[in-house]
Amino acid sequence: MTQSRQKATSQPRAKTTQKPTRIQREKTGAILEAALEVFSKRGFRGATLDMIAEEAQLSKPNLLYYFASKEALHSELLAGLLEKWLKPLADIEQNGDPIDEIKAYIERKLELAEEYPRESRLFANEVIQEAPRSQQALNGHLKTLVKQKAAVIQHWIDEGRIARVDPYHLIFSIWATTQHYADFDTQIRAIMDEGYDDRFTTAKVFLSELYTKGLRI
Repeated sequence: MTQSRQKATSQPRAKTTQKPTRIQREKTGAILEAALEVFSKRGFRGATLDMIAEEAQLSKPNLLYYFASKEALHSELLAGLLEKWLKPLADIEQNGDPIDEIKAYIERKLELAEEYPRESRLFANEVIQEAPRSQQALNGHLKTLVKQKAAVIQHWIDEGRIARVDPYHLIFSIWATTQHYADFDTQIRAIMDEGYDDRFTTAKVFLSELYTKGLRI
């Protein structure tokens, strides 16, 4: 396969037109929504273009007019997800109150888990499979952003404003505790006889108190 052909299969075909029509925008949106549903349930390996076309209520040739491959669809979804998923971390302000900033970050992460559970599972599946389609983003923008915010947390520690913790593990633990509510929703639903509908509200209170008590000096 030539280099030009490889590049072509990694981009959605509809984006080659200078100004997509209303129908093209609607079809692209429907395909991405269907792909998100299928990928979040089946993972990249388990999903097929036939499944996505059926979910989108389109023929496979029609789908392929807009997206040249399963890889192109998956990459498009991941790109949009990472931009949305990293914004709460980027919003942490060094000049803010450390406890308030951490609590706000936890709350924003829980809101994302509640509003975008399929996107969370899509990314979790990608990472579990060793991120073959997103290594560049992980080693690039994500790594740089985490390093910057770890430095902010370390600055707060050095100033004696929060307890001494490992900044990286603090960030990782927030990811784990907040995204659990999206990635393991089936398990939570099975276990919680009562309170399932309020799980995000009660989780927000619990995690805020947990981290506040752990970080206060």
